[in-house]
Amino acid sequence: MRILLRWIVGAVSLYLTVTAAKGLGIEGLGLTNAVSALLAIAVLTLVNAVVRPVLGFLAAPINCLTLGLFSFVLNALMFWLVGALDLGLIVKGFVPALFGSVVLSLISGVLNSFIVESNEKKL
Repeated sequence: MRILLRWIVGAVSLYLTVTAAKGLGIEGLGLTNAVSALLAIAVLTLVNAVVRPVLGFLAAPINCLTLGLFSFVLNALMFWLVGALDLGLIVKGFVPALFGSVVLSLISGVLNSFIVESNEKKL
C-alpha cells in the first residue's frame, strides 16, 4: 500500500513539475495525462534504480571535483532519458530537464515527508 501511495505522490509531483516549468509536458499517448504521468514516474524510478548508480560510479571523480554539483547533471540526464523514451513525458532540452529534475525532487520530497509523518503517527 505504501509503495502505491509513493507512486501516486510521484505522479502528482511530476504533474506539478510539468505545469510549473517551460519545456516540459505530459502527452496522453491515447491515455489520460494521469496514466501517462504514472507510467513516466514508474520508468523514471526504474532508470534511477538501474542506470543512475552505474553513471554515479563512473562519474565519481567528476563529482568529487565539482563538490557534488555534478549530481544535478546526472539527475537531469536521467530525467532527459525518460523524456526521450516517448512514454508521455516531453522534455525539450537539457535546461528544462535540469530545472524539472530539481523541482521534481523538491516537490516529491515535501509530499513524501507528509506521508512519512502520517504513517508514523499511526504507529
